[in-house]
Amino acid sequence: MPAKDIYHNTVRTALEKDGWTITNDPLPLKIGKRTLNVDLGAEKLFAAEKQGRKIAVEVKSFVSASPVHDLEEAVGQYIVYEDILERSEPERIIYRAIRAEVYAQIFSEPIGQVLLEKKRFKLIVFDSLKETVVRWID
Repeated sequence: MPAKDIYHNTVRTALEKDGWTITNDPLPLKIGKRTLNVDLGAEKLFAAEKQGRKIAVEVKSFVSASPVHDLEEAVGQYIVYEDILERSEPERIIYRAIRAEVYAQIFSEPIGQVLLEKKRFKLIVFDSLKETVVRWID
C-alpha cells in the first residue's frame, strides 16, 4: 500500500474533531478500467460525511524545496480528481487540505491569490499542532 502524506492522520483527526465521520480511507477513484491510487507521491484521498454533506479530502504537505512546484502539482491533481468525482460521485465535493503555515505563505503571494480568486480549488486549512480545522475555503 502506498505511503500516506505525513499530515494524513492529522487532517483525519481534525475533521473528526469538527464532527465529520470518515467513511472511506482511502477513497479509490475508478474510471473505465483504471483505478487511481490517489497516493501520488505522498498523498492520500479520503472521504467524510457530516449532516448529509459528503467530501473527499486530499492532503498536501508542501515540503519540497519548491513550494511553487508543490502548488502546480496540487492544482493538477485536484483537477483530475475533481473531474473523476464529478462523474462517479457528483454529490461529493473535493477539498485540498493544507497546513495553516502553507496557506499563510503561498496564498499571501500573488500566485496563490490568483488561484483563490479564480476558485481553482477548495481548501481546508488546518493547524498541524492542534489537529484542528482553522478555515474552510469554498
